[in-house]
Amino acid sequence: MIREEFTLAPQDAANPRLAATRIVARWLETGDFPDRMLDAVVRGRAAVIEIVFGTVKWRRELEWILNRYARHTPDVLVQAALLTALYQTFHMESSAGYAVVNETVNLLKAAGANQRVANFANAILRQVARERGAIPKLLADQPLGVRMSHPDLLVQRWQVRWGEHRTYKLCAWNNGRPDLVIRVFLSRIALDAFIRMLTAAKVAATPHPYAPDRFLVLEDGGDVRRLPGYDNGYFTVQDPSTFEAIRLLNPQPGERILDACAAPGGKSMAIAELMEGMGSLVAMDRHTDRLERLGQNAARMGFPAISVVKGDLNDPDCAKICGERFDRILLDVPCSNTGVLRRRSDARWRFSPERLTALIKTQRAMLSHGARLLKPGGFISYSTCSLEPDEGQTMVQEWLRHHTEFNLVRQIELFPPDSHTDGIYAALLKHTPA
Repeated sequence: MIREEFTLAPQDAANPRLAATRIVARWLETGDFPDRMLDAVVRGRAAVIEIVFGTVKWRRELEWILNRYARHTPDVLVQAALLTALYQTFHMESSAGYAVVNETVNLLKAAGANQRVANFANAILRQVARERGAIPKLLADQPLGVRMSHPDLLVQRWQVRWGEHRTYKLCAWNNGRPDLVIRVFLSRIALDAFIRMLTAAKVAATPHPYAPDRFLVLEDGGDVRRLPGYDNGYFTVQDPSTFEAIRLLNPQPGERILDACAAPGGKSMAIAELMEGMGSLVAMDRHTDRLERLGQNAARMGFPAISVVKGDLNDPDCAKICGERFDRILLDVPCSNTGVLRRRSDARWRFSPERLTALIKTQRAMLSHGARLLKPGGFISYSTCSLEPDEGQTMVQEWLRHHTEFNLVRQIELFPPDSHTDGIYAALLKHTPA
């Protein structure tokens, strides 16, 4: 089903809390991606982002609180208004309890709610405000999935694999605020020189603990487009975990390389830097809108030699689109995103056995089709931002069992609370000619 593009009415766009409520309501109703809906927000954008992503992240905890006080399930807009109010009450230190009550009632009236609905919301939120101190103690006695706002299916899978303590650490990591991390292009500027540029612009930056030689954590970067060095192509927003698959791939100058799922282009540009302007790099993606962004990023970063191509590995015509075969292929496949729940909080609510099965089928097909585009003796770096073995070690081992012309050279997995990065799995596969 094709859904209409999300838009905000002028009166809603003028009120950040109402805009946030509209987006959460749409998400509850359709499951649309919140980050895409946020494109419609201009006024009070930072506040809207905080409320939307926070409410999505803490949905299960917030629903547990709401269900203690609501005798019936309200319609979706009222539900969204109450959930966003509860998020502000329990997770935003700057929000005063009764101020949130009044603002929520007023925004419901602005959205066209009648007096009965306004009274309903007012009664619930005032009771919550009176009992605010007792609620965290009651939550502490709830199952891990409720108090840490994760689906039971994921919690149970992780407990079997890692035990209670590490599962709690992972859930706590997922609920934290994601850092703004950038990768510095050392071929253009030395790390210490770039840090001095940021310091002069009053932007605090510290080397990332996992990869301090080329990645920086920005304390408060704001709009990265306004940072010094943006127009010069000195950096790109990128988590250190994404560089592991490139490190395994080990691209060399003069080679022909394919980045098969390239948008928005951070990995492509990292590969291009390592190729030192020699050889050819095809950056492919199947989404037109993402390809436009990829092309813009490549131009800004000064990598005109990157060939941006629309294509899908699972399309029968992909071989014709790509042309001659490749020495190396980076295959960063679509996945369940369970390694990036800190950044993509809505992904936790999309996880299901059915979706996992469909993703594995797609991943296996992409790996098989990618193998056909490889030169004899070439390499594939397969990666996911998933923590599930079904999409990582297990899938790769099963694929290798049916493709004996390939060998596993090396594999790596990052567990976010330990690495302080996104979670990923990456494996380097080598084709061995008969």
